[in-house]
Amino acid sequence: MLTDTRLERYADVLLWGLETARKGKFRKGDLVLIQYDPPALPLAELLYARVLDRGMSPVQRMGLTFRMERMFFEKSSGRQLTFIAPGERELLERVNGRIFLRAPESLTHLKEIDPLRIGKVLVARKSLKDILDRREEEGHYGWTLCTYPTKELALQAKTTPKTYENEIVRACWLDEEDPVRKWSWIHREIGRIKTWLGSLPVKSFRVESANMDLTVVPGEQRKWAGVSGHNIPSYEVFLSPDWRGTEGTYYANLPSYRSGNYVDGVRLTFRKGVAVGIQAATGAEFVRKQLAMDRGASRVGEFSLTDRRFSRIGRFMADTLFDENHGGAFGNCHVAVGSSYSDTYSGNPAELTREKKKALGFNDSALHWDLVNTENKTVTARLKTGKNVVVYDGGVFKV
Repeated sequence: MLTDTRLERYADVLLWGLETARKGKFRKGDLVLIQYDPPALPLAELLYARVLDRGMSPVQRMGLTFRMERMFFEKSSGRQLTFIAPGERELLERVNGRIFLRAPESLTHLKEIDPLRIGKVLVARKSLKDILDRREEEGHYGWTLCTYPTKELALQAKTTPKTYENEIVRACWLDEEDPVRKWSWIHREIGRIKTWLGSLPVKSFRVESANMDLTVVPGEQRKWAGVSGHNIPSYEVFLSPDWRGTEGTYYANLPSYRSGNYVDGVRLTFRKGVAVGIQAATGAEFVRKQLAMDRGASRVGEFSLTDRRFSRIGRFMADTLFDENHGGAFGNCHVAVGSSYSDTYSGNPAELTREKKKALGFNDSALHWDLVNTENKTVTARLKTGKNVVVYDGGVFKV
């Protein structure tokens, strides 16, 4: 669907993202894993050549077709659900970079699958995620991902394939002759916002809109992250708060697709950090099962804000990568229930043991589910001095 020129620019941006995301530098001989859904083959081939040109070793892995994925969940026994192929752990222990090209041909093929079966797979494979998290913390590994346009995404976003493609082009600045230069500028500007937020002695944040009133406690030894190269596109700034301080009501007015299920109007009520009230206009039972996946699934692992002055995303895209970076009229706030990010720890993430994460209130879970609110909202920081400061209003940081 994308022209050759735009594919080349997409590859440029993804390699910029990969190099920016890794703490350590890439070297010749490094191993780069290229994972892709079948429709994204043209971009995967281009990246494969680029990795070779850099003297690194590409390893390609095509994802399951949606029919194969459905068969897996329909037919697998308990042991088959939790099976991990020989060599998979060994590969992840050696990989230095990973580029994931998402190009779903179906968003609803797992709709009839029991969410508990899907959750069992996620829990079983969490040990693989832990390997990559550790290697990233040590500076040995970096990753990035993007979305390749498909007819299914356009259908679920209620638009035409051409319009959807153009939205991706705009969101990733592929209509610019030098999109990497643009992303480098955004990286610097968002960096200034993160520095400003980090300079404030914040005790808690209060998020207020027409449908929510939520208090989030950043916690000790935290820093703001975002526009790190991990996601293309990315405009958000976020941190992983101390989950124990979450109180009040959060509302996601933007729908989302997860594991084949369409969910809309999610409303979560938190008490002492745990979602004790779980409602949804559509898909409520699915939401409840997701948040029961493990002990940490009903806690907050991420708190994020996007400034509308940077993001060119202004419509529902049926893709969390884009929806969590929505700009529009009022920017967006989103929280993720489930796992936290160690790169929001202000010290050396490699020093974050399981015990230290627990002591600091970093959440641990096999789940990570972003829920997005695009309402007009005000975010007020209550400082440790007792002063209140509005840090975000009308979709703009008040820096």
